[in-house]
Amino acid sequence: MNVAIVGASGAVGQELLKVLDEQNFPVDNLRLFGSPRSAGSEYDFRGKKVKVELLSKDSDFSGVDIAFTSAGAGTSKEYADVITRHGAVMIDNSSAFRMDADVPLVVPEVNGEDALDRPRNIIGNPNCTTIQMVVALKPIHDLSPIKKVHVATYQAASGAGASAMKELIEQFKELNEGKEPTIEKFAYQLAFNLIPHVDVFTDNGYTKEEMKMFNETRKIMHSDDIKVSATCVRVPVLRAHSEAIWIETEQPVSLEEVQKAFEKAPGLVVKDNPAEKAYPMPLDITGQDPVYVGRLRKDLADPCGLSFWVVGDQIKKGAALNAVQIAQWLIQNDERLKVKL
Repeated sequence: MNVAIVGASGAVGQELLKVLDEQNFPVDNLRLFGSPRSAGSEYDFRGKKVKVELLSKDSDFSGVDIAFTSAGAGTSKEYADVITRHGAVMIDNSSAFRMDADVPLVVPEVNGEDALDRPRNIIGNPNCTTIQMVVALKPIHDLSPIKKVHVATYQAASGAGASAMKELIEQFKELNEGKEPTIEKFAYQLAFNLIPHVDVFTDNGYTKEEMKMFNETRKIMHSDDIKVSATCVRVPVLRAHSEAIWIETEQPVSLEEVQKAFEKAPGLVVKDNPAEKAYPMPLDITGQDPVYVGRLRKDLADPCGLSFWVVGDQIKKGAALNAVQIAQWLIQNDERLKVKL
C-alpha cells in the first residue's frame, strides 16, 4: 500500500505512525503532509526518515491508496478533492463529513461493510466517545434491539490534543508550586476539577459532542429508533475516555447472555469482577487497543435496562487505531484494494 497521513505532526497523526507499525500494516511508501509550521519536519518510520510535505492545492496524491486525514474539519473540507481526485481512499478523523449521507461512518467491529459504499471515496472515522460506546452496544443490540441509551462520559485531556495534555500536567505543577494555573485549552482549570462542557453548546442545551453521540450512533448502527442522551464531562485524566452507560432493550436480556455476548465480541475485553475490585480504569487502559467493559448489572429503574462501564484509549481506538482498522478491513474485503497486495 502507498499511504499518506495528513496532519502528521498532531497527536493523532503521531499515533497513526505508531499504530501502522504496531499493526504491521503493509506500507510500501509513506508520505506525510502538514501545515507550513510542520512542513520540513522529519519523523522515523520503520528505520527511515520521512519528511513532512506542505499540504497545498497543488499537492499530488496520485499513487496514494489510502490517506489518513487528521488535521481538523476545515482542512478536510478544503482538501478532500485534492486528496481523492486520483482515487485515494480518504479515511477522515474529523467531523467534516460524518453525517453526510454519501460518506460511510465506520467502526469495523460494528459496520465494516459500510466502508464498501463510498461514492466520494471518503470514509468517516467517528467521534472517539461514539466509537467505544458502539463497540459495547453492538453485542447487546444483536440480542435485543436497543431503544434508549443514557451515557455520562468522563473524557481525558487527550480529546483536546497534545497541547491540552501538556496544559493539564503544567496546571498540576503550577498549583503544587502555589502559582496560578495556565488556562488556555479549556474553559476552566482542569486540574483537580471536572468540567461538564466538551465542545460548544447548541440551541437545545446539549453540546456538539453530546449531539455527535446521538447522531453518529444511529447512523453506525443503522437504527433511527435508538435514542441517545449524553452528558459529556472533561476530567483531569491524560488519556483514555470512560463512560457510564444505561440502556433499555426491547425485551429483557439476562446478565449471563450479555456477559457471553461481550466475551465473544470483537475488539471488546471484559474486566468485571467486583469481588476482586476488577474493573476498567483509564490509568490501566492507556495505550491498549481494545475497548474494556465492566460493572455490568441490571438497571434497578428499568426491567429492560442494563448498566455498564466502558473505557477506551481516546487516541488509539478512539482515533488512530479505528482508522487503521478501517483500512485493514478494506484491504481484506474490497476487491479494488485487495489486488494491490
